[in-house]
Amino acid sequence: MMAEVINTIEMELKQTFDELFKWFNIDNELLNYTPDNRGWSIRKNLEHISLTNHYLLLLISKGAKKALERSKKEDFLGSLADYDLDWDRLKIIGQHRSFEWSRPGHMEPRGRMRITEIRYELEQQLKQCHKHLLSLQGGEGVLYKTMMSVNNLGKIDVYHYIYFLVQHAKRHITQMERVEVEFNLGVS
Repeated sequence: MMAEVINTIEMELKQTFDELFKWFNIDNELLNYTPDNRGWSIRKNLEHISLTNHYLLLLISKGAKKALERSKKEDFLGSLADYDLDWDRLKIIGQHRSFEWSRPGHMEPRGRMRITEIRYELEQQLKQCHKHLLSLQGGEGVLYKTMMSVNNLGKIDVYHYIYFLVQHAKRHITQMERVEVEFNLGVS
């Protein structure tokens, strides 16, 4: 069961980051285009994803460490038989405008990071996610839960947090696609 959960997270993580990395190959004009609704440019969306990932990975890293420590003291294998990631509840996070949320100011993109810096950060963050999933192959990630206030998710474990990170990126990929459509309509 856990192998299936971890494989699904890995697959979606890879697909989502592959999609993110494609955005670094677009024209500079599109990259920096600000939509008519004064929303974020694609560049700012990418920066926001990297900022949010940074803070999520602080929690994920702490949770992974604590879960591994607990796994040495607790017998948890029996509880894995009925484990469910609750995919549907987390997939809502990946849908643009599916709920109201006021992001903290420290996750607000400032537009000061160089695009090469943003890409490097995302590459490192992807490696961190892979490392955590690899270290938690035995289901240990269920042993540590942290509060997630976004969309009232409540206490979620390390696997949920990694999948949340994936869904958050998907949400902003949709936003970037909308910016691209608007840009292309204005160019023609």
